[in-house]
Amino acid sequence: QVQLVESGGGLVQAGGSLRLSCTASGSIFRIDSMGWYRQAPGKSRELVADITRGGSTNYADSVKGRFTISRDNAKNTVYLQMNSLKPEDTAVYYCNADILPSRWFQRNYWGQGTQVTVSS
Repeated sequence: QVQLVESGGGLVQAGGSLRLSCTASGSIFRIDSMGWYRQAPGKSRELVADITRGGSTNYADSVKGRFTISRDNAKNTVYLQMNSLKPEDTAVYYCNADILPSRWFQRNYWGQGTQVTVSS
């Protein structure tokens, strides 16, 4: 059983910073891409950033220069450092990962989500 558990969300004022963490646990052979998505009220879920196992990154235009994604493969953990937060960053943030529970099988997993609220 593979699980993704997020932490680090909360309430912050505009211009502030937060760091999200997501750790995968369970029966894991290898983790390929990991990423963060977000969903604001009344909007569809969108990609924020993702990172390959080798460290190549991809960001949504709206967060470039403000957010940084990183990962620690030894700890099965992905991070999202969020700086210069804006009220429009308010959303539930979800961790996502492509995980091989065994050598022959890959599946996409989601975390339960963590709320980020940025006040103006």
